Order: sequence, then C-alpha cells, then structure tokens
Amino acid sequence: MDKEKIILGIDPGTNITGYGIIKSVNNRPELITMDVIKLSKNISHFSRLKKIFDTTLEIIDKYHPDELAIEAPFFGKNVQSMLKLGRAQGVSIAAALYRSIPVFEYSPRKIKLAITGNGAASKEQVSMFLQQLFKTNNFPKELDASDGLAAAVCHFYQKKLNTGDTHYGSWKSYINNNPDKLCKY
Repeated sequence: MDKEKIILGIDPGTNITGYGIIKSVNNRPELITMDVIKLSKNISHFSRLKKIFDTTLEIIDKYHPDELAIEAPFFGKNVQSMLKLGRAQGVSIAAALYRSIPVFEYSPRKIKLAITGNGAASKEQVSMFLQQLFKTNNFPKELDASDGLAAAVCHFYQKKLNTGDTHYGSWKSYINNNPDKLCKY
C-alpha cells in the first residue's frame, strides 16, 4: 500500500493567491481543500507579501503537506508585474522552506498540459477538468483557487509518472489503466 502524501499547490498572486491541497490515496488524488488568499489593495505591496507568507504558514501548519507545488511566474511584457509575482512566489516558497517542505516549480503551460492535455487551455477549462476529476462542482468562484489545485494535481501526476512503477506501451494501455482521465461529453 502506498504511503499517503499531502501536496499543497499554490498559484501566487499579489491580489489573489490561490491554493489547493490534495492527498495521494492508493495512488489516486483526493481533494482536501482549496481556497484563495485575498489581499487588500489598500495595503502596501510588502504588507501583502507578509500576509501571503503568514497565511501560507498557517495553511502548512493546519494541513501538514509533504510537498509544495508552485506555479512559476508567467513571463509577460510588464516587468513590474513579473517582479511582483516573483516576490509573491518567493514568500510562498520561503514559508515552505521555513517548515522544511520540498518545493517543486511548474510552468503555467506544463500545469495546463498535465490537467487538460492542452498547454494553452483557459482557466475555465482547467477548472472544468478538475471538477470532473474530483466529481464536484462546488469550487470557489475565483479561478485562482482551481489554479492552485491544478499545480498540486500536476505535481501528483509528475510524481506518479516518475515512480517508474507503470510504463505504458500505447495510448490504449494508458487509457485502460486510467479510465478516470477520459472526458465523456
């Protein structure tokens, strides 16, 4: 029987930071919780960073994750936005490292690809796939929460693929062993 593992996924942001927590049970992801950290626009950037750090520590202390999966900042045209996102990511990473939790970083494209099979999927598509995976439609309205959850699920899939336990010789064998990955419309 596999050891249960708890994974915290974070989608960093300076206005809203999303997070999701899953548990690996019998080599399957199980949703524990997901939510957002809302940051007031009326406080300084550095006060927002402190709130992200403090709240991330509270989440870690409450759920005791074994690993942190975090979305890498998107390389856009606005350098100031990129810098602020990098700081938000940095304080989340610092909180995990402060509690000796290993950190794994994934690009937005890799996360979307792991969840939907399409690296250019929309936030709405990612959320829809996750709702199907966890058989619920009770997600927070903020898509940042499902993005945080997506980081955790992406990490779960990466760890599952890297265990070396399962090798698939064809798409047919993969689908036969992973019927939950099929979307039925």
